[in-house]
Amino acid sequence: YENSHMKDLQGYRLVPWRMWLCRIFALLSAGLLLLVFYWRPRWAVLARCSLCPLAMCDTLLVRGECFVVEVQVEEWEEDRYGEEYDWRDTVQLHKEQKVLLRYFVFEGIRYMWVTKKGAFCPVSVLSEDWTCVDLYRQQGGLSRQVQSARRKVYGQNLIDVPVKSYARLLLEEVLNPFYIFQVFSIILWMSDRYYYYAACILFISLISISISLYEIRKQSTTLRNMARLVVTVTVQRDTGEEENVSSEELVPGDCLLIPPEGLMLPCDAALLVGECMVNESMLTGESIPVMKTPLPVGEDTYSPDFHRRHTLFCGTQVIQAKGRRQGSRGGLAVVTRTGFFTAKGSLINSILYPQPISFRFYQDALKFLLILGILGNNYCTWHILYLRHSLFQFIFMKYSESSTTWVELLVRALDIVTIVVPPALPAAMTTGTIYAQSRLKKSGVFCISPPRINVCGKVSVFCFDKTGTLTEEGLDVWGIMEGSGSGFAELVPDPRLLPPGPLLSALASCHSVALLEGQLLGDPLELKMIESTGWELEEPAESEEQVEMVMEFGNVRVLAVMRPPASELQPAGISISEPVAIVQRFPFSSSLQRMSVVTVGLGGSNALVFLKGAPEMVASLCVKDSVPAQFSDTLRHFASEGFRVLALAYKPLNESCVKTIERGTVESSLRFLGLLVMKNQVKPESAGVIGTLKQAHLRTVMVTGDNILTAVNVARTCGMMQSEERVIYVHATPPGNHSQPTLRFHLGETTEWNCFPYTSFPQGLYQTGVQYHLAINGKSFSVLCEYFPEYLPKVLMRGTVYARMAPEQKTQLVKELQKLNYRVGMCGDGANDCGALRAADVGVSLSEAEASVASPFTSKTNNISCVPLLIREGRCALVTSFSLFKYMALYSLIQFCSVLILYTVKTNLSDLQFLFFDLVLVTSLAIVMGRGGPSSELHPQRPPASLLSLQVFASLLLHCLLLVLIQVFALLITRTQNWYIPLNTTVSGAGNLPNLEDTSIFAVSGFQYIIMAVVVTKGYPYRKPLYTNVLFVVVLLALFGVMSWLVLYPGLIMKQLLQLHDIEDMDYKLLLVALAALNFFICYLLEVEYHEHCSTLGCTIQYEECNLQISMYSSIAAITEPLWVQSRLYSLSHPMLPG
Repeated sequence: YENSHMKDLQGYRLVPWRMWLCRIFALLSAGLLLLVFYWRPRWAVLARCSLCPLAMCDTLLVRGECFVVEVQVEEWEEDRYGEEYDWRDTVQLHKEQKVLLRYFVFEGIRYMWVTKKGAFCPVSVLSEDWTCVDLYRQQGGLSRQVQSARRKVYGQNLIDVPVKSYARLLLEEVLNPFYIFQVFSIILWMSDRYYYYAACILFISLISISISLYEIRKQSTTLRNMARLVVTVTVQRDTGEEENVSSEELVPGDCLLIPPEGLMLPCDAALLVGECMVNESMLTGESIPVMKTPLPVGEDTYSPDFHRRHTLFCGTQVIQAKGRRQGSRGGLAVVTRTGFFTAKGSLINSILYPQPISFRFYQDALKFLLILGILGNNYCTWHILYLRHSLFQFIFMKYSESSTTWVELLVRALDIVTIVVPPALPAAMTTGTIYAQSRLKKSGVFCISPPRINVCGKVSVFCFDKTGTLTEEGLDVWGIMEGSGSGFAELVPDPRLLPPGPLLSALASCHSVALLEGQLLGDPLELKMIESTGWELEEPAESEEQVEMVMEFGNVRVLAVMRPPASELQPAGISISEPVAIVQRFPFSSSLQRMSVVTVGLGGSNALVFLKGAPEMVASLCVKDSVPAQFSDTLRHFASEGFRVLALAYKPLNESCVKTIERGTVESSLRFLGLLVMKNQVKPESAGVIGTLKQAHLRTVMVTGDNILTAVNVARTCGMMQSEERVIYVHATPPGNHSQPTLRFHLGETTEWNCFPYTSFPQGLYQTGVQYHLAINGKSFSVLCEYFPEYLPKVLMRGTVYARMAPEQKTQLVKELQKLNYRVGMCGDGANDCGALRAADVGVSLSEAEASVASPFTSKTNNISCVPLLIREGRCALVTSFSLFKYMALYSLIQFCSVLILYTVKTNLSDLQFLFFDLVLVTSLAIVMGRGGPSSELHPQRPPASLLSLQVFASLLLHCLLLVLIQVFALLITRTQNWYIPLNTTVSGAGNLPNLEDTSIFAVSGFQYIIMAVVVTKGYPYRKPLYTNVLFVVVLLALFGVMSWLVLYPGLIMKQLLQLHDIEDMDYKLLLVALAALNFFICYLLEVEYHEHCSTLGCTIQYEECNLQISMYSSIAAITEPLWVQSRLYSLSHPMLPG
């Protein structure tokens, strides 16, 4: 919750006379006013209430006046509990001091009025300023009175997903504008004597509502079962006693006891005593357990994100806990957040109330429906107001001369609206997404946000984590290189060959690995490191064993013991017998880039600190005379060869302070020990996938926490960078006491790195025609964002490697790319990428879990081969949605034209003819049309996403004109036949059926529905050819056969049911079929030629838009100009562009 108070609020107070006036008008309007207020809650508030200050309001309009909430007021008995809060609103009642708690709940979050801030703030504001010291002061526990008082403020510790009753869901569904329109249409059809059609649509609507209610309630119930967690926990009271309570009663400040066997966390809590091994796969998708250690003592403000390795998150499973205090097992933590304020709560909240997807396709679909509605309403108005001047003879006749009443005229006019606006359009457009989701699930890719599938089709840049995503999760130890101030020793390939000393002890003990039922659990890198030493891990399992270890190591609480291998397993000439006990751990932090441990030897002697982390960070914490002079060159050598390099350091400690020493003291003035060199192999699938994406003109970017040179090597290995392409390293430094911030660029391929400031660049790089990539680390990225924002877009457009990036920087990178109009994909293992995965337009988590709330997509395949599949499915779904959109629009326009033409001759389609077209032809074709799978290749051009483009409207207009001409031509041919019988003009509408005009229009328009399904179903280059959709082809052939039968050889029963005129002239019938065939060939050729023209035009427009986008940055040249102009850095020389 980034903001400390709720913004976009307007306060209102209820006015009694206004409320009664609204009730009177609601009665007079037969409830229509209530329906309007239901659709527009803001209008209801404006009508019933008056604007007032937030401090006095009882009703609130939230977020752009879209939501209405009621303010709750409760009395607070201040003297009883003695709690001091800033939120108290004091009023005088009967000369007694009363305190009012004013709050409201919005989207699960409780907000309360804070007088000092003059705003409604989330209740978490009461604990957001807690420091680490404050949390340690609360480990004594809360009294029952204080806990009860806090529970009144914070509410229950419950992530409660609302599950509405079927009656409530039915009411909300029926009051939906779509179903109101359906009810209006059914009433209209019944009044026009279309009883069969109206009854059928009513039956289908009831089935649709029933299925919708069932699915909504089922999803709500499933989510509630996943979110709701109520367990019995043990808390410690201020009296020292332990009490078992329901987790619903927990409040921030409660002291929670973690049992040794672990538990499912019902809240967020800061670990103060002991160590916990936690499975966070539910939140992060990362299946590797994480070690949590006690929170450091200090005046720093506690932050769950910054102190992530000391925080137990709600919804995660504590596998085991140990070391609460001497002689007792388990852990101790202080509750920091409850309910929807927890990590799990915020994720559930994002599922319940997702941010709207800003995707042009969905916005245009709603706009197009609005356009069709306006078209129908305009015709309806024109139809009624200008009866005497109409071109249609049926409606133009003077009222006195016509048998048609004004009511019938009004019904005819309103009927046009129900034809023009296809009610099934939104549902039909989702079928492509539904089929794609089903195919993805079969391929092991699970989706919790189906609308994101269409967004996949427009992704223009894909970011990848390195370790575990592009490269193998596990690493193999390549060797150890011992170092000191005098230089580096030779590389030792096997750590077991190292002599006894600090370096071997550091390799064996500097880790966060734990034992669970005899199995080692922890980071794969650390597991490999321990395995390479041959040392064995022991942990105290019972109280007696813990006491024995304490006695063995000098009365110091022991977390774990590392024992050397048996003498017979040790190499010849090496004898190690003394174990090492780990007494304190400071876990690895992405922001700190290091971890450390405090160890002691037998009897508590020889206390040492061991530190492991990023080489640059470790070297900066060591005394200078202990770091080899060749450190930078050696590190650069290994990193450029693609090795994962870690540095180790140590220092001796005074045995008396091992229990109380803080992390800041531990990790300073260290002695450099050496480098651990590990080989991280690139996954065999990575290079092929990256090559496929690049061929499709999709930018690929690496975002990693590893060394920048290692990242560049991996980028070259997997094909993000070609061997002939140059790499420019961006280096930015913040301002110092006597210096300005600097931004420089290094040409890294030369023997000595040439360095150029951002105001001076060599002309030769462009002249040689060499392509280049930018690489930047996390520190420089932060400086670039803060001090050189005008250069940030240029770096982002050509940046390929982002190294040493903290999790929050990965999220920031994704958001900055989105600001440049990129559709951004992100693929990671979920551990440190959760924020970026959720921020990206398309987030893919590689996890064994079937579905994770860490990202919209979860792939069970542990490599990036799912990315091209996802993009292909997204493009297929997007193109399918386009096809269905055009088909449903053309279906409405065909029927609209048919009805208008028949209105001119004073007739109309019959009840069952409408039913046949809508259900048998259109619905069956629309359902199976989207079953076609994606193309096996990624095309360089992305599909369009705008429905309201000139190309789409022009295509619809041309098809519509051709369809109308064919129908009019069929009508004219019919009237020229010598056996033609004129209509009975004394009867209107369907009352004069059967007739020749209706039969001819029925025959031609029936074929047109089938024809357009083929015409708009495009395959190449985003979908498989039409013939691969076997079911669609079968339905097409079957419907074509049915229509041919109805036109050429209709039986007596079908002629009676459909009210078709009996025509015996076979030549005429064949002429109608030939006319439909001509219609097909012309429309098909028109669509193919127009599509090819638009594709070429689209490429040209995209190219020009890119030049226009670049020109928005005054110092960036257009694509047609050199990349190095006016001694500045330019970008975008290839078509991997946003769009």
